[in-house]
Amino acid sequence: MENNISILVVDDDQITRQTLSMSLEDDYNTFTAENGREALEILGREEIDLVLSDLDMPTMSGLELLAEINNLENSLPVIFITGQGTIETAVQAMKMGAYDYITKPVNVDRLMLVIEKTLENKRLKEENIFLKKRIKESQPDLNLVGNSPEMRRITELATQIGATKATVLIEGESGTGKELITNVIHYSSPVAHGPFIKVNCSAFAEGVLESELFGHEKGAFTGAVSTKKGRFELADGGTLFLDEIGDMPMSIQVKMLRFLQEKTFERVGGSKTFKVDIRIISATNKNLEQLVKEEKFREDLYYRLRVVKLEMPPLRRRREDIRPLVENYIRKFSDLHGKPISGITDEVLQLMKDYNWPGNIRELINCIESAVVMSRSGVIDIESIPEYLTYKTVDIDTDMEGGLLQQLERNAITEVLNETGGDKTKTAKRLGIGLRTLYRKIEKYGLED
Repeated sequence: MENNISILVVDDDQITRQTLSMSLEDDYNTFTAENGREALEILGREEIDLVLSDLDMPTMSGLELLAEINNLENSLPVIFITGQGTIETAVQAMKMGAYDYITKPVNVDRLMLVIEKTLENKRLKEENIFLKKRIKESQPDLNLVGNSPEMRRITELATQIGATKATVLIEGESGTGKELITNVIHYSSPVAHGPFIKVNCSAFAEGVLESELFGHEKGAFTGAVSTKKGRFELADGGTLFLDEIGDMPMSIQVKMLRFLQEKTFERVGGSKTFKVDIRIISATNKNLEQLVKEEKFREDLYYRLRVVKLEMPPLRRRREDIRPLVENYIRKFSDLHGKPISGITDEVLQLMKDYNWPGNIRELINCIESAVVMSRSGVIDIESIPEYLTYKTVDIDTDMEGGLLQQLERNAITEVLNETGGDKTKTAKRLGIGLRTLYRKIEKYGLED
């Protein structure tokens, strides 16, 4: 007996119900119900894998039972037993989601084959759902955090572009999230389950980059001891992401242009022509139009790459996204480092909103991780953040242990604190010192509230 498989037999005729149950009990766990209501009660308390039901029953028909089963959280495969006069109803049941039907009188051997086939189909569906879940879990974070008009526009465009196989060029400063938007486009595309190959064009010397992209044949150059597939071949059926495309040497730009025109290429040192089906997404932190004017980038290649163009805005142009970004990464790094951080002070959040973030989101992420690690109070406060976020001016501190200079400094801090109503951010700005420096001096001179 396959004790892990349970079948529920539903039939208002006691003899039929018992006969079917006895026919199956050597191979499966069986449960019986004489009507649909009793069947639903059993389904509510037992782990059932398959339902074998009569189609024509009083109180609740087979179709009504099927509708109820379809509404369950875990829908089950249903096989119906029908007489010759209700075959049309059985066909209707199939359209409603029933797996199969058996006509009366029941041939037990055929019934066993149908059950095995149904259970195998159920197993494959569950396995497929599990694999899709694993694939989704293995994908990078695709959440584009932010509610600014800029990010709403980018999100809408990425979704629209993702449904196609168009070649995409993404421009933006370093750290603005160009690779993240590439992930969104790929995983929203018709080739989402295909390969997703990434290569940074600035990370390789000219000769090495050509081999990385197009592959090479054995003996093509010194050290080529075997044939190697390039990124174009590895990306066949999926997406190739060319990061820092603005750093691609002119000699390779020629081969790149040919590929975009003909979808063909040859490996380094080879004569065989390869044809692949891939989507090209490229990104750069440079102004390609300016490079074209300076004749440092091919104009024809630029227009081939720029079928669709996306520009990732710098963080300073969407400051309203700083709060949700900060809160998102506080949660992320709190979990990662096992530190329960409840939030961030208004003072520090304002500093982050005022800062220009030349390194954009990448710099913000690093800052938040550092602050989470350095926090001692369970809150991101002024003592947690990197010093560079406070105003960088000459520190008026002195090594003197006492004397007139320190007295003047203490008086100046006290006076400005009174003028600003105790607002430390305004006080630090007025004094031309960093906020953290101000806190040290307040503690040093005993000026706490």
